[in-house]
Amino acid sequence: MHAALPNLCALCGNLSHKTLCAGCDEAYWNEAGLRCTVCAVPLSGTRWAGHAQYRCADCIGEPPPFDATFALADYRQPLDALALGLKFRARLMLAREFAQRLARLAGDSWVDATEKPDVLSPVPLANKRLTERGYNQAWQIARPLARALNVRGDATLLRRVIHTAPQSRLDLDARRLNVGRAFKVAKPVQGLHVGIVDDVMTTGATLEALARTLKAAGARRVTNFVALRTPKN
Repeated sequence: MHAALPNLCALCGNLSHKTLCAGCDEAYWNEAGLRCTVCAVPLSGTRWAGHAQYRCADCIGEPPPFDATFALADYRQPLDALALGLKFRARLMLAREFAQRLARLAGDSWVDATEKPDVLSPVPLANKRLTERGYNQAWQIARPLARALNVRGDATLLRRVIHTAPQSRLDLDARRLNVGRAFKVAKPVQGLHVGIVDDVMTTGATLEALARTLKAAGARRVTNFVALRTPKN
């Protein structure tokens, strides 16, 4: 058996046998801080504490329609380059890296297998954007994540029925209006625990809209799986 040939670390460019070299892995992925189990924002002054259910003040005061969120790290330099490379430069090996890390994070958090979703679905792209890009970066993460978690992946469970303006140009209220009616559930979800996968969670408006649509269609629980999470100001 031949040893795997080294490639270049996706962050620093040094030779590495993995997507990220050991140095970058240690420097940028070692976030031990506790996150809100609902929306995944960092909770200040605390550290990981097993299976406890911690929520931020916003999720206590006004719970979102989704029930839980897993996020690997904050959307910040230099990790933002990984998300941008996947989304705009077709660096698809980064999707597998995100999926493997999300599977480990979720597996370490769940008490037993009953907490796993029944099905994983990516945040859908509008047909125009999918045609322009050639792939849905969220599905590139969701497909290997579903395999790793041994659950069903379905790229067609959800449809985007309205081609919305890019969310990056809008504030929170405008984002919510922008995507409020953008999605439809294409298959039965009555009584199911649905996992939604995306590369980056910013304000959560898109994931809120999807969860609200799924709950209206009868889903019993919605869990988000996102690679990176933008911290709240």
